[in-house]
Amino acid sequence: MSTPAAALPFALARRSTVSRAGYVFIAVFLTVVLEGAVRKWVVSSATLPLILLRDLLVIYMIFHAWANGSLRREKAITGVMLGWSCLVVAWGLLQLVGGQSSPVVLLIGLRFWLLYLWFGVAAAAAMNEADYRAAVMVAVSTLLLMAPLAVLQHFSPPGARINTQVEGGDEEGIFVAVAGVVRTTGTFSFTLGYSTFFALMAPIVFAVLGARKRTRVQSLFVMAVFVCFVIGSVVSGSRTTVIYSTLMLAVYFLGRLWLAKGKAKVRAAFAVVFGAVLVAVLLFAFSDALEVTSQRFEQASENEDFWTRVLTIFFGQPSTYDSITWLGAGLGLGSNLASYVRTGDTTVFALAEVEASRILLEGGLIGYALTALKVVVVALGVGKSIKLAYRQHSAYPILLWMTVSLAILTWSAVGQLTAHGLLGLMLAFGLLVFRHPTVDFFPRRGSSA
Repeated sequence: MSTPAAALPFALARRSTVSRAGYVFIAVFLTVVLEGAVRKWVVSSATLPLILLRDLLVIYMIFHAWANGSLRREKAITGVMLGWSCLVVAWGLLQLVGGQSSPVVLLIGLRFWLLYLWFGVAAAAAMNEADYRAAVMVAVSTLLLMAPLAVLQHFSPPGARINTQVEGGDEEGIFVAVAGVVRTTGTFSFTLGYSTFFALMAPIVFAVLGARKRTRVQSLFVMAVFVCFVIGSVVSGSRTTVIYSTLMLAVYFLGRLWLAKGKAKVRAAFAVVFGAVLVAVLLFAFSDALEVTSQRFEQASENEDFWTRVLTIFFGQPSTYDSITWLGAGLGLGSNLASYVRTGDTTVFALAEVEASRILLEGGLIGYALTALKVVVVALGVGKSIKLAYRQHSAYPILLWMTVSLAILTWSAVGQLTAHGLLGLMLAFGLLVFRHPTVDFFPRRGSSA
């Protein structure tokens, strides 16, 4: 009887300090965010060493979570992951025997189809509340770097060093929103990484924005983060970033008003009005960037129908369905890593442009199985997040699983290195909200929560 009581303070201390799992998760996050900057502005040949470093950290997290019993405690999800992993490995070997793959491409395929899914599950199982809190604080702090960098890129000419590409090339090869104005990349090597990063950051920003702040410094910090998020979205030159950030802001405002109870509803109304005014001021201050975005929408609408593009992203390119075989072309063949290993170029996707098509072309029948699995995970996660949101009177779980759903269904996770890494991180955040639903992002000093 006395042993558990004596051990309680030590258990509380462990929960209130950042553990090894938390440090590894933060290291993976920072590597994903900053590796593009290293490749653009320091050493362009650092692609494979940085990927190796990140993957080693990911593998360590998985083994750490297994060794300390964290994964074994989550029997249901670990069992599903083990079964899915066996199926993917068996299918990859079948493709190898059928002459549709090579050992190197198969290893790459197993990385893209399995490794970072395991990372997301392992991280969520192993991280305590202090880890979760620290990861969120580090994540939102990166916006304080990303937004000023994006503003500098936006107002610099395409040929400026700040807008350098990894592959080198001349000014004509740089992606622009309109003539003379780049699509910002921040620390990432390509525009897709920047857009995906801002999608990941949206629910986390609104989590700290809606959290209780206990000091003026905390309030100013959160205000700065929110301002950087809005500015970084406005100057992105990306339709996806602008649309999704606007959608998330609207859902946050509505959710905060709808879910607040009693006196909290008055505070929520005040916060929504203040937030709307602040956004309006920022849009006025960056009206030139807003005009660029408007021109970007007009030009894009002349070349493609918006809703056709949306349907293509979610359901795949119609032209690729005739090329799908039951065995598939080979797991990993459509990834930019496979292209880099074969050609030295990470900007080319061998099979398809969008994730939905790439999965089916690579995997064949198992691609359809993965698509079905994604839909089941999204349905379960969204349903659980809605229940949690009503129980906690917070829109954060809904916002988070909106982004997790988008990530699972559309991000280029089996094709693009950065998007793949961000999906693993996003999945971990999505599972952590269920494991630590009452986490206080700004706890009282000395609190063990």
